[in-house]
Amino acid sequence: MAKTLGPVKRKFSPWTDPSAVPFIRFENITKRFGNFVAVDNLTLDIYEREFFSLLGPSGCGKTTLMRMLAGFEEPTEGRILLQGKDIRGVPPYRRPTNMMFQSYALFPHMTVEKNVAFGLEQDKLAKGEIAARVEEMLKLVKLEDFAKRKPNQLSGGQRQRVALARSLAKRPQVLLLDEPLGALDKKLREETQFELMDIQTNLGLTFLIVTHDQEEAMTVSDRIAVMDKGVIVQVATPAEIYEAPNSRYVADFIGDINILEGTVMATDSGLGAPGAIRIECDGIQVAVDQECQAATGDKVAFAVRPEKVRISPDQPADTSINAVHGEVWDIGYLGDFSVFIVKLDDGRVVRAAQANVSRLVDRPITFGDMVWLTWPLDAGLVLTR
Repeated sequence: MAKTLGPVKRKFSPWTDPSAVPFIRFENITKRFGNFVAVDNLTLDIYEREFFSLLGPSGCGKTTLMRMLAGFEEPTEGRILLQGKDIRGVPPYRRPTNMMFQSYALFPHMTVEKNVAFGLEQDKLAKGEIAARVEEMLKLVKLEDFAKRKPNQLSGGQRQRVALARSLAKRPQVLLLDEPLGALDKKLREETQFELMDIQTNLGLTFLIVTHDQEEAMTVSDRIAVMDKGVIVQVATPAEIYEAPNSRYVADFIGDINILEGTVMATDSGLGAPGAIRIECDGIQVAVDQECQAATGDKVAFAVRPEKVRISPDQPADTSINAVHGEVWDIGYLGDFSVFIVKLDDGRVVRAAQANVSRLVDRPITFGDMVWLTWPLDAGLVLTR
């Protein structure tokens, strides 16, 4: 998961500007289906030209939130503002939004160009304008040579592009994407993610994507809202979500992570790091260079990503803190890196990830080896909730 992080793909952060006005605002939105609360008093701002992701498990309310913006559902309570205007009661076809569904919903009896032109014909645009717009959209998604084909003559990735071209043909201000890449294989999905980013940037549109795929959200998004049980748990950039989750839920949901429950023993570890605190996790002594609200005696969790854990057969010079000993119980070889599952002497399990910079046959650590796991002061973080 960490490999998806890196330099910000563009200098774009209107949410940090106090004077910036949200393009879309969900204001105290609640949606009930009978006694079931799908969305619970949710407030969220999305900015113009932002590629925004709603991320969460099935049933968390993300698709319901998108459908309310599209006009397919109405809020039970609250308002949805688009460019400052309340859009309650405005039918879907009169909203400046368009929705691309996971199933693509292409017309099987129509050619590619007819599928793309359908919405424009419904709007009774001039034939010349329709032809020009269809040509523009097919060129955008690189399907000019497939205009006369029907959907059953296309690959899954090509059908996905047709659905995207049709969604963009009406030039919506907001494109809504509901699990748009779920039917694609991993390699094609990764390629299409970058194509979506390029198209969104080039057209200057606002994209809102619903997904349960964490890596997809991390790749395409300017910001991510992590949802759980109808509420937003955290809204932040992909790097902030990954490196600084605000709760156990977000830390555990995004990527792979080791979490140890413990008690704060001291808020000044004396290790030369002004923010370092010491935690006792059932016999494991942990020190973290982090300022937080925890006080001595508080129950907290210590979290550290596997790729930040060093694994070695050699005992470190200092085993008093941030060091544990155990046996390599299992190894997951993932090509560019390997994940080592280490069973500690006390029976707990900790994961460490290591880049495969040498050939597999040359790797010195294997099943059954006794190893030490260590991590620096700034590798992990303290979670208070």
